[in-house]
Amino acid sequence: MESWADAAKGKRTATHAMVGQDRSDQNHVVEIVEFPSYEEAMTNSNLPETDRIFQELVALCDGMPTFTDLDVVRDEQLNKEVVQRLVDEYINGGNADALDQLCTADYREHDPANSSYDLGLAEAKSEAQAFFDAFHPRVVVESMICEGDTVAVRFSGKGRHVGEFRGLEATGREFSGTGHCTFRCEGGKIAESWWNTDDLGLMQQLGDMEG
Repeated sequence: MESWADAAKGKRTATHAMVGQDRSDQNHVVEIVEFPSYEEAMTNSNLPETDRIFQELVALCDGMPTFTDLDVVRDEQLNKEVVQRLVDEYINGGNADALDQLCTADYREHDPANSSYDLGLAEAKSEAQAFFDAFHPRVVVESMICEGDTVAVRFSGKGRHVGEFRGLEATGREFSGTGHCTFRCEGGKIAESWWNTDDLGLMQQLGDMEG
């Protein structure tokens, strides 16, 4: 398969491949290959490189390999769902207590904008609520990628400075910005997060720093 991947570089249309072996029958091997569309799957099947690897696989098998064309009718990535709930209920809902349901009891938050780069659940809730009350932020998820227990999010946000925050009195000014966050999930909840936002840009928009 590695030789096929090398030979088909620039030609193959597959986007994801997974090989599984039956625990109760190690001679039973299943490969699932994902394509953007049925048409692209057929394009991939017609490559000379694909035919060559198929003939090599036939030679290794007791019988003819079987193929099944599957249409995806349900695709749930549960870790992405809990992260989306965090955006909807925690940030856009302005409800720091939502973390109690969405995060593990030993949740750790890492954010250079916080009072400490390593906060526990109670401290993260307290600092988040102060931010929500002062800025009324609204976040839009621009992209979300999940791999294993990790979810990476690229987002944009906006809000208005309506309350005192860390000694800065309310300015009434609107602001916007972008950021990234990586979440680690455990048992269907968020166990850890790493935040990166344009805090310098925020302060400049509020007039607290010169550009």
